[in-house]
Amino acid sequence: MGDEGLFGPRTVTWHLHADPAMWIAGVCSLYLQALHPRAVAAVVQNSRFQDDPLGRLMRTGNFVGTTVYGTTAEAEKAAERVRAVHRKLRGTDRQTGAEIRLDEPELLLWVHCAEVSSFAGVVRRAGFPLTAAQLDRYFDEQRRSAALVGLDPAAVPGSSREMAAYFARMRPQLRRTEDSDLIYRFLHRPFAPWWLLPVNLGYLPLGHLAYSVLPDWARRIHGRPAYSPPAIALGLRSFRAAMLAVPDELRFRYPGGHVQRAVDRLGREALPNPAALTGR
Repeated sequence: MGDEGLFGPRTVTWHLHADPAMWIAGVCSLYLQALHPRAVAAVVQNSRFQDDPLGRLMRTGNFVGTTVYGTTAEAEKAAERVRAVHRKLRGTDRQTGAEIRLDEPELLLWVHCAEVSSFAGVVRRAGFPLTAAQLDRYFDEQRRSAALVGLDPAAVPGSSREMAAYFARMRPQLRRTEDSDLIYRFLHRPFAPWWLLPVNLGYLPLGHLAYSVLPDWARRIHGRPAYSPPAIALGLRSFRAAMLAVPDELRFRYPGGHVQRAVDRLGREALPNPAALTGR
């Protein structure tokens, strides 16, 4: 096999991140990230996401896809670009007026934990077979992603218990703000060009489904109603089943083609498959 990159087919990350429920999990993570007042203020003040919503989502997806499925050199190059952007950008704390650096470890850690906890939690709820031990392995593996953005891996939660303890510590700092409301509204509106009407119509219920799968405590802070538990379960599993019905040769080419390029590089034994984790 060629260069497996930072993860490779023997990791939980390799198989979990190729699951189609990651589409919903990624949007869910944005709702969760928005509850940190300083983190969301920095995003709103520095990002063009409202002018270029599809481009912003695709750039984030491409970064995650490259770091998981790209070569080691590709992952490190993508990470250096992100670190360089974070070093330059500044925001302003809306409450105190203090400067916010986007490369502050506290903010980087919040974004990391919001992402990976959402990825694992939502994909698991959608039907991806993940044992408690494999979930711990996933959080431990994701310390490699944390290191890419400049965090000390030893300071990053590496198990379910450590992740739960982190969120318990953070909850007193989280709140609903004008910025979090802006993100909520943004993630509930069509994001594709007007001429992609079917895409927009299909996204609208998924945008609220992604909100509905937030942890209960996070939805209470947002203060917005969610779908009912039966509707959530049906929506998650139906979406996943419909996407899994798409042939691998087509499904793994979107978005960005990262998975397919990894399979082309490493061979068909590298195809993501939850069954490959059985017994590991």
